[in-house]
This record gives sequence, C-alpha cells and structure tokens, in this order.
Amino acid sequence: MTARIGFYEKEWETQSPEERESRKAAWLAETVRYAYEHCETVKEKMDEAGVGPDAIKTIKDLEKIPITPKRDLVRLNQEKGPFGGLLGVPPEELKRVYISPGPIYDPHGREKDAYSLQPIFYNAGFRKGDRVLNTFSYHLTPAGIFCDEAINALGCVLIPTGVGNTEVQIKTMLDLQVNGYVGVPSFLMSLIEKAEQKGYDFNKDFAMEVAFVAGEILPDSMRRRLEEDYHIIVRQGLIIADIGGISYECAEKNGMHFSEHRAVEIVDPQTGKQLGPGEVGEVVVTPLRHQTYPVIRLGTGDLSYYEEEPCTCGRTSKRMMKIVGRVDQVTKVRGMFIHPSQVEEVVKAFAEVVKARVRVDREGARDLMLFDVELAEGVTGSDALKTKIEEKIREVLKLRGDVSFVERGTIPEGAKVIEDVRKWE
Repeated sequence: MTARIGFYEKEWETQSPEERESRKAAWLAETVRYAYEHCETVKEKMDEAGVGPDAIKTIKDLEKIPITPKRDLVRLNQEKGPFGGLLGVPPEELKRVYISPGPIYDPHGREKDAYSLQPIFYNAGFRKGDRVLNTFSYHLTPAGIFCDEAINALGCVLIPTGVGNTEVQIKTMLDLQVNGYVGVPSFLMSLIEKAEQKGYDFNKDFAMEVAFVAGEILPDSMRRRLEEDYHIIVRQGLIIADIGGISYECAEKNGMHFSEHRAVEIVDPQTGKQLGPGEVGEVVVTPLRHQTYPVIRLGTGDLSYYEEEPCTCGRTSKRMMKIVGRVDQVTKVRGMFIHPSQVEEVVKAFAEVVKARVRVDREGARDLMLFDVELAEGVTGSDALKTKIEEKIREVLKLRGDVSFVERGTIPEGAKVIEDVRKWE
C-alpha cells in the first residue's frame, strides 16, 4: 500500500500560529482591496458598513464587513444577473461556468488550483498512480470537475463516473482495480453492499484503499464499517461549490484542518462576531488571493466549532471539529443543497397544489427526500399528478423526491418548508 501520510505544503502547514496569522493577514488585505475595487456587491456592502479596504489588516478585522449568506447568492444572481456582482474578472477570461441550484452561477477561473483542492486531496492520502473513482456529478454543478482537476494534478488516474449507474460503477471498480474513491460516504457504502449482494468478497475481489468523502455527514458507525470491515482509509473535508476547499482531515482524524488558502471564521450567526475555541457558530469563509470570485465573508450556513491546539500530525492550524447542524432551512441531500425557494417553485407550477413540505430522512446509508403535498379542495391525488410533480421536483431540485398526498391541514401554518429528520449515529 502506498504511503499516505505527508505534507503538501509543509512550510505553511507547520508554521507557528503567529506566522500563519501574519501571512494570512497580508493575503487578506490584498484580497479585500482587490474585491472592493472589482466587485460591485463587495463595494456596496463595505460602503454601507462604512468600511474601506485600509480598515482590514487582520482576520479579526473581518468582523467589520457584513456576512454574505450563501442563500443570498440566489437573490444576488436574480437581481444583478449571473455571478451576483461578485465576479472579479471579465467573463471572457473564465474557464468554466457552473450552475448550482437556485440558480447560482459559479465561475471557475484560470488560477492554478483555483479551488485550493490539491493540498486537501494530497493530505487526505491520494498519491500519484492511484486509480480514483470520482462519483461527484459532472453535470452543471462544480463538484465533479473541480475534484477531477485537483486529483489529476497529483498524478492520479481519474475515472469520471459521476452519480448513479451502480452496476456500471461496480464493474468498473472490479475491472480497473480502482483503489481510490471520491464522493458522498453513503454512495460508497451502497456500492460495497451492492457488490456483496452480487456475491463478491469486497476485501478479496476489490482494491479500494483510500476514500475522501464530503457533501453529507459521515456517521461514526459508517466510518467504522468502512475502516474496520473493509480496511479503507477514510478522510473527510468541507468543500463548497462556490469557493472550493475549506478544511480537511489528516491521518489523525482529530478534526479538519483549516485550509492554508482560506480565512475561516466561526461566528455568532446573529452578530457576525468571531467566537472562541469550543463555541458553536456559523462557518464563514473568505478565499485568499483569489481574483475570479473573491467573495468576502461567505456564510456557508454550516454550524461547527474549532480547537486550536496543535495536532499530533505536526500541523499547527486550527481544526474544525465537526459539522453540528445548519443555520437556516437550506439542507444538503445526497451532496446537493436544496432551498425553500425551490420547493415553492414546485408548488407554484401546479394549480392543484396548495402547500408542500419536504422531509429529509434516511434509510440505511441512503438519504430520502419525501414531499408531503396538500391538494386544493375538490382535487383528488392521482398517479398521473404524482408523476408530474415528481418530474418537476427532479427538474427544479436536481434530485428525486417521493410525493405523498396528505389531507388538508396536515402541514401546520408556519411549519418549516424543509424538515431534516435524519438521525446520525
């Protein structure tokens, strides 16, 4: 088995906290000035707050700038056109444009390792020559391609399978003796279980060694199965479509190290003030030295907390310990965010529907998206209507949802549009 422990950027990853703070502060000042001068929305936010670029000299100074919640990217794209006034380069200089649910137009620039993912994948254990199954979607959204580019740059061989096609993926894993996996953890577990149902001995017949998982919570019970029963090195991280890598696990699995290329804050969701070690708050991120999409203080909506003692791996960065919830109703299902506005769009498409609620549940290792639908008076739920609504759900949310017709009044007034009832062991 290839050695899978090491440093991608040892000088930075092992810096003293003071040296790191100084380096990131210099990069931050440069980034904020550039964003202020080139991005309409950043300038507007800073001007409204009475903050000029010269006022931002440290990461602590970021508190002076209002947070841009991820959910606001949908509104900004609607009001200001694609990119929401946050694009820092001329559109003709872009490499790609992705479309995330909302829609949110995500620009992919031509900077080297634009999403700062190469350090994350190397430190997670991927090495030159690995044959890696990339199961993130290559269609519309960024995950498939930006992971592909970063892992390919490390010298790995990528098999771009995307989502679904379980039978094909199992045969591919077997024929090519794939030894790396990238995707949501539940799909890896599903592939293994399906292979065993077909009569294979996974440990004997397959070559899987290392997996990087993101996009959904990794339950402790699933991790134990993957590591202890199937002997797979499992690392997880926090990556978002808009700006890429934020944090990653090392071999010690003692929290996720903050990226050396991001200013990461844990803040009070009400005040935007930075919190101390152990205090739960929203993860807020600013990409450093990034000109294409220099979003200043992007609120991810994820709740977490950090610790700052040096890790036994030798890295000295702060560590995000785990994701403990969400700030708003925006919820991630099978690696994709779903928004209340998307549910409302589905409802408005049908005169027969008066109200709907999404319940996100879990069956084994698989997320379920259940739509409770109340129909207008005098309308009877039919298989044809159910099929039409499910087709619209797939069109708008890019995910399959199962529709159930419920009696009028089942969904209380003021109820959450999206209710996450998943249990994580």
